[in-house]
Amino acid sequence: MVASSMAWGLFRAQRRTFSSTARRLQTYGFIGLGQMGYQMAKNLQSKLPPSDSIQLFDINKDAMRRLSDEMQESQAGGATVHLAESANEAAREADTVITVLPEPQHVKGVYAELLSSDLPKKSRIYIDCSTIDPSSSRDVSKSVVSAGQGQFVDAPMSGGVVGAKAGTLTFMLGAPDELVPIIEPILLRMGKRVLHCGAQGTGLSAKLANNYLLAINNIATAEAMNLGIRWGLEPKTLAGVINVSTGRCWPSEVNNPVKGVVENAPASRDYAGGFGISLMKKDLKLAIVAAEEAKARLALGSRAKEVYEEAEKMESCKGRDFSVIYRHPTREQSPPSLTPYLGHGDLRSVKQLNNGYSINLTGRSLPGRHKSQGRKQEQRSRRPGANRPEE
Repeated sequence: MVASSMAWGLFRAQRRTFSSTARRLQTYGFIGLGQMGYQMAKNLQSKLPPSDSIQLFDINKDAMRRLSDEMQESQAGGATVHLAESANEAAREADTVITVLPEPQHVKGVYAELLSSDLPKKSRIYIDCSTIDPSSSRDVSKSVVSAGQGQFVDAPMSGGVVGAKAGTLTFMLGAPDELVPIIEPILLRMGKRVLHCGAQGTGLSAKLANNYLLAINNIATAEAMNLGIRWGLEPKTLAGVINVSTGRCWPSEVNNPVKGVVENAPASRDYAGGFGISLMKKDLKLAIVAAEEAKARLALGSRAKEVYEEAEKMESCKGRDFSVIYRHPTREQSPPSLTPYLGHGDLRSVKQLNNGYSINLTGRSLPGRHKSQGRKQEQRSRRPGANRPEE
């Protein structure tokens, strides 16, 4: 009995030793510590066990040192932190390499450096969280596989700097089915949701399709709010109609471009923070490039890109949230008044405004119209079926 207990104790000790050794082999390379990458790396490190290690690299050495200091001063503990001298050093011993870089050329440049160097061949997993065009991502993936360096997947994210800091990002993953159970737990240390979109490249395709729609909706919301206010509607009233009608969308309900409509929206703090207009322009351009490669026609893409480019040149729009596009029309016309020609008391009812018809007003005459015409119009409007939309 004693011998049996000793044997069981030895077996448990061996299991603990083996487990500890296995955990020490889990090393991560994290390349790219911009606004998003900085916060993502911080969350990842804090949620990894102390037996793991993470190598950080960015061309901004100050950002590396600052992040390392914050990680080591944190009470959260987490993985051991090392500062790499190059992207190659960050990836050399890593089992998983995560990259968060600004543009396609940066992604291609970093991976060209890794694959052309003396990086030891290893079955690594490369997770690229950059937002680039799917074609560039597929090219990099092929290069990684051809070099015998493992597998490359795309996992662009949504949620912005606020989501990166809070660890609430949503990742759109393009990866083979068999890698999803391995990659998902890693991403969930930096976010709250992983949406597997299909094979490599589909994560980016999904994100760019979504952001194309977002870019268009943002402009349309700004125009609709501008239009309604000029017609005499209170901004909150108009947004309330839209948000329960067929025009409901995120730019109206959550990120409304008119000050005071949504309390915590960027518009209520002079468009500070949020998703920068330059980033929206970048994603829209990437979507247009990807659409051209797929031979998909975008009727609104080019004009929308022009609108963002024009707005970004305006001093009142530079560096602000993309909902600042609301200021774009003011360049050539006076801004909409919140108390326009039709006073608030003149608006009797609004029916189906969101569908574009049936606005009932009192008999107040409009400029250039005789008062009798105004009265006749009011009389006609009282007849049965007078407000029926045209067939």
